[in-house]
Amino acid sequence: MIKYSAALFFIFSIVLVFGFSEININIPPQYHQKKIDVGEEITYVVKYLAFEIGEIKLIVQKEQIDENDTIYSAIAYINSYEGIPFVDLHQIYETKFDTKQISKYFKGSILSEDTTYTKYHFNKNKNNIRIIKGRERTNEIWTDSIITYDRDYQDGLSLFYFARMRTGQQKKVNVPVFINEKYEKTYINFYNEVEDMDIDAVDYDISCVRLDGETEFRGIFGLTGYFEGWFSNDQYAVPIVAKMQVLIGSITLELKNWKKKGWMPPKYQE
Repeated sequence: MIKYSAALFFIFSIVLVFGFSEININIPPQYHQKKIDVGEEITYVVKYLAFEIGEIKLIVQKEQIDENDTIYSAIAYINSYEGIPFVDLHQIYETKFDTKQISKYFKGSILSEDTTYTKYHFNKNKNNIRIIKGRERTNEIWTDSIITYDRDYQDGLSLFYFARMRTGQQKKVNVPVFINEKYEKTYINFYNEVEDMDIDAVDYDISCVRLDGETEFRGIFGLTGYFEGWFSNDQYAVPIVAKMQVLIGSITLELKNWKKKGWMPPKYQE
């Protein structure tokens, strides 16, 4: 059985650790209506202690109309750097979700000479989830089963976009997540205070809003418990920095580069 050491996550993912500037608190922002930007490509460097150990790239691939709803397709590439002695990780996660970020489809692949995958097909009309697990090279399938569900669920990657679309509010939510073939929950606290954040990619402080929370499961990116994140204080809510607990300890994700037409991280105003 495949267990994915993979969130916003989730992304997402988010945080302050070594070398970041002190946070200053500003007045609450006007809440921005959030927007998913098709074609968005954002890349994060993953840091563990003083080491850069890998990268995560997330892409919103397309949108399409299905049964009078807009369905978004997104993908995440997770790769450790060559020569890192304690981690060798190469995974791809795919999701399709609606305008409420409710999952329609999920696929997680562990890349190797013998690549394996897990797929979830969410059928809201029949209130069931089809689970398929197999091996790419041989077309072998060892699990093809259907289970029922009684509520809407996030998958490990759609959860990242769910969180982004709700930043800048002052609220707490419990989010149902279907992950590792189990019904789980993620607890997220959203805050509306504006904070400043510093990263290497720009030479100014970025205007951000924060969230934190906790999972009770092992999720996307290897998330295993507490997480904390800062998102751009604008309509796109791009994750800027993140801190999370994973299998090897506490890691930091920092926005490294982006392909996003006309967008720059918003400047923090004193």
